[in-house]
Amino acid sequence: MWVNSVALAHGSTSALPFGTLFTIACLYCFLSFPLTVFGSIYAKNYATKDFNAPTRTTKVQREIPSEVPFYTNRLFQMLIAGFLPFSAIYIELHYIFASIWGHQIYTLFGILFFAFLLIVIVTSFITVALLYFQLAREDHRWWWTTFVNGGMTGLFIYIYSFYYYFHRSGMTGILQSSFYFGYMAVVSFAFFLMLGSAAFHFSLTFVRYIYGRIKCD
Repeated sequence: MWVNSVALAHGSTSALPFGTLFTIACLYCFLSFPLTVFGSIYAKNYATKDFNAPTRTTKVQREIPSEVPFYTNRLFQMLIAGFLPFSAIYIELHYIFASIWGHQIYTLFGILFFAFLLIVIVTSFITVALLYFQLAREDHRWWWTTFVNGGMTGLFIYIYSFYYYFHRSGMTGILQSSFYFGYMAVVSFAFFLMLGSAAFHFSLTFVRYIYGRIKCD
């Protein structure tokens, strides 16, 4: 809405008319959002299958140690989980940005597919490694931690977009800035969701595997 409003104010031909925006807003408010709420309530109340824990569990939460080494700190792990996968695709990301926001034509789609597989694999393995350190310090709150750790690469991509804008793109003005940072925020958030989901499912498989090997009566 913000990007389109700026485009309308500047008389850009890429701006959508107000009627189209109103239709999209109505579809979201009266169709998408109510169905999301209804689906969440239905799934919560009528789920037929409980979580199948790989080992015996208790309902009493275990106390989590408060004194931990600095490398197991949550903020430090988030930075590591985002920086290492980002460094694996940094070079390829420059050419992608130049193709989308510049005048270059991107043709190396095979390498792009390889880079996509690489970032998913690297993100998943790094998240599992950090998860192992977290479980080793007896911290059982790993669900959202693995999702956020996996998605941190999306934040690094958005940070890189600032560097590209000010040092490589040559773009200026409120119109170009709004389009650039608006769309890059959407793309970065999509990477956050995608990589976070992949890291979480990979971590869940890892937890099921290691705890499924535990023998307890």
